[in-house]
Amino acid sequence: MAILIKTMETDAEIRGKAYVHWRGWHDAYPGLVSDAYLEKLTLEKCEQMAFQWRDNLLVAKDGARVVGFAGYGEADPDTGELFALYVLKEYWGTGVAQLLMQAVLDRLAAYPKIALWMVKGNARAQRFYEKCGFRLTGEEKLTSSVGAYGVRMVLNR
Repeated sequence: MAILIKTMETDAEIRGKAYVHWRGWHDAYPGLVSDAYLEKLTLEKCEQMAFQWRDNLLVAKDGARVVGFAGYGEADPDTGELFALYVLKEYWGTGVAQLLMQAVLDRLAAYPKIALWMVKGNARAQRFYEKCGFRLTGEEKLTSSVGAYGVRMVLNR
């Protein structure tokens, strides 16, 4: 398995990112977010979002197939933010998420802090982020449309 991490550029990569987004929510969040939200989150909606939000996105490719993605940006002048990191379930535990995380951290190297929000109760994600050096801040916020709380984690460099 030779994974390539690159900036998302082509329509095929955008569609691949949308599939990973859609599949990721349906694999990782049952029981953590509202069933009604998951039912409404279709592949078509994920494709619409993917074509609208193209900036600061990396894809992980195994050959021609997109198997993961990460989105990043600035939370404030001192804090970079990881907005999203998803990997197809069959690639969990293979190192793809670590490659994406390292690529994001490299791109956010100028920031002394990196923050992220994750779905509260997502123990697998929390363990991963903690292995990467992130720590819970105690901040929580309800996203009512998703029917779940988010918790904030920060990596101080």
